[in-house]
Amino acid sequence: MAQVLGTLTILGFGIEVYFILIILGIPIFFIFRRLFKKRIQSTKQRRVMIWMSTLVATPLIYLAIIILWTVCIESYPNRDFNRQQWLTDKDERYEFARDIVESQMLIGKTKRQVRDTLGDDGNDLQSNDWHYDLGFRPEIANIDPDNLEIIFANDYVASVYWHKK
Repeated sequence: MAQVLGTLTILGFGIEVYFILIILGIPIFFIFRRLFKKRIQSTKQRRVMIWMSTLVATPLIYLAIIILWTVCIESYPNRDFNRQQWLTDKDERYEFARDIVESQMLIGKTKRQVRDTLGDDGNDLQSNDWHYDLGFRPEIANIDPDNLEIIFANDYVASVYWHKK
């Protein structure tokens, strides 16, 4: 039975969407019924307005809920760089990435200064291309962690990139 409900679609939407619309539509119907009770005198005209308003408003409210949910799922704070938080919470370093890149706080620093600021993370002092894992940004279907890439020229930071996957 669960497989039948999971695969049943009507007009390209899964059956669960219609159940949600019905559940959402019931209180919306009663809200419109109360709103139009005193405003429209004709019973027939009032019924038509209630049903039309419910049929239009319910999918729009459902769509607004989906959009709001998606925005909330994919939002995260952009914080000013904090060395202590950077070193202790490696899974949420993405919150500091924008500040590191936009403030250009690493530009012109030596490899040792960068290591003192951001930590070791296994980067070789001989390499001119360093990477720091930033963790996974909250995003729908995000399966790859973000990465901070630091490019050195003559042992000084030349550029910093935030690679969003």
